[in-house]
Amino acid sequence: MGGIFGVASKTSCTLDLFFGTDYHSHLGTRRGGMAVYGPDGFQRSIHNIENSPFRTKFDHDLDELEGNLGIGCISDMDPQPLLIRSHLGTYAITTVGVIKNEDELIRDAYQNGHFHFMSMSGGKINSTELVAALIDQRDSLTEGLLYAQERIRGSMSILLLTPKGIYASRDRYGRTPITIGQKEGAFCASFENFAYLNLGYHHYSELGPGEIDFITPEGVECVSAARKEMKICSFLWTYYGYPTASYEGVNVEQMRYNCGTLLARRDKGISADSVAGVPDSGIAHAVGYANESGIPFSRPFIKYTPTWPRSFMPASQKQRNLIAKMKLIPVDTLIRGKRLLLIDDSIVRGTQLGETTEFLYKSGAKEVHVRPACPPLTFACPYLNFSRSTSDYDLITRRIIREREGDKVSREVLDDYANSDSQNYREMVEEIRKRLHFTTLRFHRLDDLMESIGIEPCRLCTHCWNGKG
Repeated sequence: MGGIFGVASKTSCTLDLFFGTDYHSHLGTRRGGMAVYGPDGFQRSIHNIENSPFRTKFDHDLDELEGNLGIGCISDMDPQPLLIRSHLGTYAITTVGVIKNEDELIRDAYQNGHFHFMSMSGGKINSTELVAALIDQRDSLTEGLLYAQERIRGSMSILLLTPKGIYASRDRYGRTPITIGQKEGAFCASFENFAYLNLGYHHYSELGPGEIDFITPEGVECVSAARKEMKICSFLWTYYGYPTASYEGVNVEQMRYNCGTLLARRDKGISADSVAGVPDSGIAHAVGYANESGIPFSRPFIKYTPTWPRSFMPASQKQRNLIAKMKLIPVDTLIRGKRLLLIDDSIVRGTQLGETTEFLYKSGAKEVHVRPACPPLTFACPYLNFSRSTSDYDLITRRIIREREGDKVSREVLDDYANSDSQNYREMVEEIRKRLHFTTLRFHRLDDLMESIGIEPCRLCTHCWNGKG
């Protein structure tokens, strides 16, 4: 995923930029970066944050990053922000999203006179530089940002820093958010709207899908109006989002309580000694379930947070599995001899939750009932690089479907497996239960998940579950 933050201030923006960017650390663990514009022109710093938090890497850079305009990022992919010099002037740019038609865009860039790309990441062209190459094919920054929105398949939200202000461009279908905060003498743009609250900002506006705003210390100008169609990622609420964040006016923590409540209402007749959430994103779902069902909430394992990052972040599956195992510490008295009802945000590959269940059995659990807070993931995300799934067959559901149906499966058959009322769905869920050794397994229904969010279903992307995005 990744997160972005920008500040336009009448005075120094450095500390606001530093802390605002740091508040996005839950969204990525590979690279962090900041760029500012001030009396000495553009200044930039990028660090690898795979083994150290953002704050510790950038603390010594603050004296040199002096200016009143700045942008920053936590990136799970490419080093950024980048400094670009073109016929449109010199600017810094940072992005969050993914480009799915990269080869096509690179080929077109070469044909349009773009001779080379400088920034490489893991042998690939830096996606942010490719976005800049698209922007530079037009006669103004606004036209270039609109052109990038039109050409990119996937999703791309952008902050672009010029000597006069910051362009904030939300991706075409609003799959990821950008919100604007205001305080005396300053405005900021942020992926997470909670990131600016402790810095003294209050909520000013939220960009609509495809909207482009130009932000200066004096104000915010909409230079390209929002589009009507929106497909914001539902998984922001289910998993990615920090509990204090809100998207489209819906708070993440409250949505997760709602999820747990509706899970419990569907779950009649279950008997358990306690309800537990897989920390951290499963906890609020479990609280909602416990409050509705009357089954006590407990924490039979605690996540050791000082050194272990979120386990979906590392590139290596082996490393992800190790982190998932090492970060959970059991509480013996809450596990031994108990019937546990466990709520995780989702089941992707199944490896981690299967190992967690085995860990609970080895710690003396009598039963482990599992209630994922979203439906079975049936389609790899083509928009946001969710969980680094490079293929549909990374998903446990698709591996089971392939074993049952063969390599070539029609969309009609996949739709049937995604239908929670079908026989194929029930048999697939039972197969997952057996493979992962759960006592019982029941997924959240898609209609209940959308009700938990509470905005118009047509404005939500649900591609992961039903292929509709």
